[in-house]
Amino acid sequence: MTTGSPSVADTGVHRVAVVGGGFGGLQAALGLRRAPVEVTLVDRRNFHLFQPLTYQVATGALSAGEIAYPLRAIFKRESNVRVVMAEVAGFDLERRELQLRPVGDLPTPSPIAYDTLIVSGGSRYSYFGHDEWSESAAEVKSLERALVVRSRILSAFEAAELEPDPDRRDAWLTFVVVGAGPTGVEMAGQIAELARDTLRREFRTTNPGAGRILLVEAADRVLTSFPPSLSAKAAQSLEALGVTPVLRRTVVGLDGDGVTVDDGQGNAERIAARTVVWAAGVAASDLASTLAAASGATPDRAGRVTVNPDLTLPGHPEVFAIGDMVRVFNRHGQAEVFPGVAPVAMQQGRYAAEIVRVRLQGRKPRPFRYHDKGNLATIGRRAAVADIKGLKLSGSVAWAVWLFVHLWYLVGFENRLLVFIRWGFSFVTRGRGARLITGAAAETGRVGTDD
Repeated sequence: MTTGSPSVADTGVHRVAVVGGGFGGLQAALGLRRAPVEVTLVDRRNFHLFQPLTYQVATGALSAGEIAYPLRAIFKRESNVRVVMAEVAGFDLERRELQLRPVGDLPTPSPIAYDTLIVSGGSRYSYFGHDEWSESAAEVKSLERALVVRSRILSAFEAAELEPDPDRRDAWLTFVVVGAGPTGVEMAGQIAELARDTLRREFRTTNPGAGRILLVEAADRVLTSFPPSLSAKAAQSLEALGVTPVLRRTVVGLDGDGVTVDDGQGNAERIAARTVVWAAGVAASDLASTLAAASGATPDRAGRVTVNPDLTLPGHPEVFAIGDMVRVFNRHGQAEVFPGVAPVAMQQGRYAAEIVRVRLQGRKPRPFRYHDKGNLATIGRRAAVADIKGLKLSGSVAWAVWLFVHLWYLVGFENRLLVFIRWGFSFVTRGRGARLITGAAAETGRVGTDD
């Protein structure tokens, strides 16, 4: 059983509790590793996940260990940082304690006392009030779910090889991706390359390249966060790969046999598809509602908590909330929502660490300002789009920029090297070395079963 942290009065050292080992929490902890503080980093997993590449795990391009790095290994040389593997059960803001519950069969952790709390709970996909859809349409926001998607995709090709009925075979070879943001576009492109390039000569009674990949989006274009010209180029690249964008369509029904979409005019269409990947809608993590309940705050419709310009919780200057789970009051008193991308969380994590140091030095902190470095999305082999401070790039140049940026931000030299080698091998051979069917799909033979 872990022991609770001693009070600052006992040790004379300022105690900082950081919740979440994602982009924001990791940067906050890294920013305090040489400060005169004691840092306790709490996460329910023992690794940092490079979430922008989970879709490549889901399509067999990368292995799980190549985009994840152990948190303890990151901080093994930082004596003032302690890592605790546990889940947050609640926040006692009056007593300044973090209530924890065990992960799996681990011992129950004691509460963690803090002088400053930094909460970076992230976000989850929203199924728009239909959480039951998640059973049939997995997402790739977590490593575990990415592995489920990988098994479902690969199992679908195996099922099509064995299916004698043409209609049922077509359903196995129809892949629907819901949501045409960066993750949805990248996911659809990877499935298309897997089917048309990697698996082209590997089956005998079915042709994987003859399958359909449908990208369903409620808006009138893909990548709505990009300029229209880049959206158009992305759509062209998708179509060249064999992906069909299904625009101005909303999902109104979803089960293990297919998807029902509506065009907004009352015209519904049923799509028979045994594999659906969800990449639409974002809601704050459950930690946001837990924090809101503890502080008496009212979250917005997406579950986000509103914080002050310095990212502190109103009425609780010792509590920072950062990342996808918050919106921020700007200088005009209006709540502003920043893009749900890694650079936002990283900048906010560094800022929170800076404010802790500034306060310890007795100086006045400055408000948080987000520096937008642009948007990137890859569609497939030598096809990507980039919007960097007004500079619009597409094709091979954007693809090279995308490769460099993602390699740069990967944690761990070993992972960078392995991913670089894997991408190089895949580019030359069009192969994917992580095409493994694992979990319940492999054990029971039932395609679409979660692990």
